[in-house]
Amino acid sequence: MLAARDPVERVELLIKLTERLTALLEQETMLFEARRPRDAVAFQPEKTELATLYRHESARVGKDPSLVGGAPPPRRAALAAATQAFHHALAANQYAGEALRTISEGIVRAIAEEVARRRSGAPSYGPGSTAAAQPAGAAITLNQTV
Repeated sequence: MLAARDPVERVELLIKLTERLTALLEQETMLFEARRPRDAVAFQPEKTELATLYRHESARVGKDPSLVGGAPPPRRAALAAATQAFHHALAANQYAGEALRTISEGIVRAIAEEVARRRSGAPSYGPGSTAAAQPAGAAITLNQTV
């Protein structure tokens, strides 16, 4: 919960909160696009805390607009602009995260198919040939630096 004394201070705190959260999302998106999602782990606690606070404060202001209503129109406009930038950063982050997930799943699928192909071997034909019993599945290990 933001400890604001009045609507002016609340708007300023909301702008700072929104801008910081946007910056973290943009940083995370860049890491996703660079295929370095593990580097984003370092700031996940801060991002989670700020996102929770943002959701809570957005809900409070939604229920009681007077919490920001007394702030000057230019500062409320700045808050609206910060909120719009946040929504754009959030959409880009979701898109990059989905793309990264799709790529990772494709790599895992390709590895599993290759393992299955190698284990099945070439079928033998002719009299007396037998197919070797194959295990139903295979365990694989991935290097998680991607």
